[in-house]
Amino acid sequence: MTAVVSPTAAALPGVSIVLPCHDEEANVAAAVRMACRAGRMNAHAYEVIVVDDGSRDATNAVATRLAAGDPHVHVVAHPRNRGYGAALRTGIAASQQPWVLLTDADLQFDLVDLAGFVPPAVDHDLIAGFRRQRNDSRRRRAAAAVWGRLVTHLLHLQVRDVDCAFKLVRRDLLEELELTSSGAAISAELLARSRAHGARICERGVRHLPRNAGRQSGLRPRVVVRASAELLRLRRTLA
Repeated sequence: MTAVVSPTAAALPGVSIVLPCHDEEANVAAAVRMACRAGRMNAHAYEVIVVDDGSRDATNAVATRLAAGDPHVHVVAHPRNRGYGAALRTGIAASQQPWVLLTDADLQFDLVDLAGFVPPAVDHDLIAGFRRQRNDSRRRRAAAAVWGRLVTHLLHLQVRDVDCAFKLVRRDLLEELELTSSGAAISAELLARSRAHGARICERGVRHLPRNAGRQSGLRPRVVVRASAELLRLRRTLA
C-alpha cells in the first residue's frame, strides 16, 4: 500500500514541475514519479508537465500512459525536435501553478532537494540551483567550464552554475520575461533577464548524479553553435 505524503505548512502554494525530454524513454517514468512525489511533499497543489521535444523513441508513449493514470501529469509534444530552450518555453507556457520548477528528466537531479528551495521562496523570485559536485565526464565538465566563463564574460552573470537544471521561479516573473532562446542558452537568458528585471535571486546547492541511461546531446556541434549564436544575440539585446 502506498503511503500518503502531505506537504508541510510552509510548503509552496503550488508548483508546476517542467520536464523537457528528448529520447528519454528509459528515464521518463522514474522522473515523473519522482516529480510527483516532490510536488506532493513541497506544495499544496502541483502538476508535472512533460514536454516531449520530438523524441524518436517511446518517450511520448510512456509519458502519455502515465498521464492517463494521474490527473497531475500532463504531456505536451513537439512534432519535431525544436531544442532544449524551446521545450522549456513550451512547459512554462503550459504551467498553471504560481511557482515553476525547471529541471530535467535524465535522473541526474534528486528532486528531494526541492525542500531546500521552499524557505527562500518566501522572499525571492528565483532560486537557482548549483551542483555541489558535478557527476559528468571530464570532457563535459571542461566544456561546461568554458561555456560558464563565456557567459560570465559576455553577460557579467555572477552565479556558480549557470546551466544547472534545477531552478525554481515565480510564474508571474517568467511571464514578464518573454524568453526567446530555443537552444542551450535558455538558462543564461533566464538569469540575465531576471537580473535586468530586478528579480530577487538566490542560490542553493543540489546533488548531481551520474547519468545511467539515455544520451546527452549538449556537446553536439549544432547545439554548441546554436547556443553561442543565441548568447551573442542576447548580449546585444541586453546591452
